[in-house]
Amino acid sequence: MREADLDEFKQLYNPENIYKRKETWSEANEEGRWKKYSYEEIITRDKTSLDIFWLKDKSLTDLDNLPDPDILANEIIENIEAGLNSFREIMETINGEMD
Repeated sequence: MREADLDEFKQLYNPENIYKRKETWSEANEEGRWKKYSYEEIITRDKTSLDIFWLKDKSLTDLDNLPDPDILANEIIENIEAGLNSFREIMETINGEMD
């Protein structure tokens, strides 16, 4: 995921004026990616899960469209290594503060 992937969300989220936020998902436009939820909708979910089940990347469900397994494996390795490096940095910060 890149920051550019969130550009549309940042624009629609509109932190400068929360009253002008816009959602793009509706029953008429199920391809829209941004949906608002009321408190009541969230609290009625099991354990208030924020799973966005209605948003699916269709390219990932088309098995003929997937990258080669070696590309996927390398991406997984890169993601795991990045996560481990982030965790190491957190632990160094915690250990540095505890000394």
